[in-house]
Amino acid sequence: MQTKRLTQRSMVFVLAGGRGSRLKELTDRRVKPAVYFGGKTRIIDFALSNALNSGIRRMAIATQYKAHSLIRHLQRGWTFFRAERNEFLDILPASQRTGTEAWYAGTADAVTQNIDIVDSYNIDYVVILAGDHIYKMDYEIMLRQHVETDADVTVGCLTVPREEATAFGVMATDANGTITSFLEKPADPPATPEDPTKALASMGIYVFKWDFLRALLLADALDDNSSHDFGGDLIPEIVKNGKAVAHRFDESCVRADGAPAYWKDVGTVDAFWEANIDLTDFTPDLDLWDRSWPIWTYSESVPPAKFIHNERSRRGMAMSSMVSGGCIISGTEVRNSVLFTNVHTNSYAVLDNAVVLPDVIVHRSARLRNVVIDKGVVIPEGLIVGEDLEEDGKWFRVSERGKVLITQDMLDKKDAAS
Repeated sequence: MQTKRLTQRSMVFVLAGGRGSRLKELTDRRVKPAVYFGGKTRIIDFALSNALNSGIRRMAIATQYKAHSLIRHLQRGWTFFRAERNEFLDILPASQRTGTEAWYAGTADAVTQNIDIVDSYNIDYVVILAGDHIYKMDYEIMLRQHVETDADVTVGCLTVPREEATAFGVMATDANGTITSFLEKPADPPATPEDPTKALASMGIYVFKWDFLRALLLADALDDNSSHDFGGDLIPEIVKNGKAVAHRFDESCVRADGAPAYWKDVGTVDAFWEANIDLTDFTPDLDLWDRSWPIWTYSESVPPAKFIHNERSRRGMAMSSMVSGGCIISGTEVRNSVLFTNVHTNSYAVLDNAVVLPDVIVHRSARLRNVVIDKGVVIPEGLIVGEDLEEDGKWFRVSERGKVLITQDMLDKKDAAS
């Protein structure tokens, strides 16, 4: 009952305004949390679904850059909250509502500019989330730890190899989990108390008592030397002058028995491709089929996928792949690929290790390997990508690990030059 009361007294504030520039052209028209993932969902659906499944039904989403796709998705897929039951989902675009010329100046400022809205929720605790990571987590467990330890802030953290921790904000803790230092992307990350080869990396998830955070935000807003950022300013301040406690993701990750704790920042083309293709494994580490912890999203009304033609070199088939509704696989061989809604392929084409976003058309005899194809692209007949990266690099975006991103603009420029 205590856990239930905590979630009823809590809200989540999702920071969903980042540019996501490392995803290159995938974020030309949409912010990173609105990028498609896993055949039918968007990245932000994971943070929101975790909150909903944890029992939290008061949510605010701060948006800023290229927000239309994200806002439209939230309006279509997340409008089932009932105000008469004290449930809310508020979309909070950066709208210069403080009377200054500034947009959201930092992650903390995004909350500061909406203090009056958070006040109206009449909550005791606020969970701050990034809206651009792939994971399944029970926030109730983290909330309970926050209350039991009487912390000023509880910081969600991953246990990672020390050599990988240089890309994160890293925490040093004592044996009780109290954070003794918080370092942003350190060259020599501090190790965990129990394992010198591991470090604790910040997940960008924070739990505060609202009264405490509110006062901290107001003081930070008056500090001209602050960048108004949680990781850069507020958390180090609490570590120095208050009580900050680490919460280990292993303790609240939702997973099958024996499965590893799965968390991905799909912030690069390589990471995005890899996380999607991971889902085609026989037993993927991220279980999207767990009906006890579903990932909610907006689902279009489309017919089932269809596979047609059954000749030796013209057989519509998919192996070790995810094929979404509305797809028509006509005489195409699909291997180890993820096809989103309404992808249509034609005879003699081959898709191998391909991540194909919605509404793509693949014409005859195309061969596409190790690719990410943006929404709405029309692949011309006979196009071959993924077999000669030097040639691909003349027209398309080739990643550090040899994955090829294809957009319609790239194809149009290639067509104009030929």
